[in-house]
Amino acid sequence: MERIYNKLVRDNIPNIIKDKGEEPITRILSDKEYKQELEKKLNEEYQEVLEANGSERVEELADMLEVIKALGELEHTTLEEIINIANTKSIKRGAFKDKIFLEKVIDNK
Repeated sequence: MERIYNKLVRDNIPNIIKDKGEEPITRILSDKEYKQELEKKLNEEYQEVLEANGSERVEELADMLEVIKALGELEHTTLEEIINIANTKSIKRGAFKDKIFLEKVIDNK
């Protein structure tokens, strides 16, 4: 029986499949394909975060971070640098802790 996936997977997945006695058919992506597949994977993980709850949601957030880390490497940066930028933005513009929902802005000029 064949199962078609056609998607980017974590590095150890082919070995996990082999350990189950199955044969993975894989190929190495070009840099352009890799970036496109990472972007698809980010969207996939985002959808999984939305559908998950509790500890399962935390697992999905971790998967999302792994994709963000890989996308960052394509931009020649690290997850730590991305987090530092996020922290700087949080200091400058605030975070989302206060749950503020902006309904509209009235120009009084």
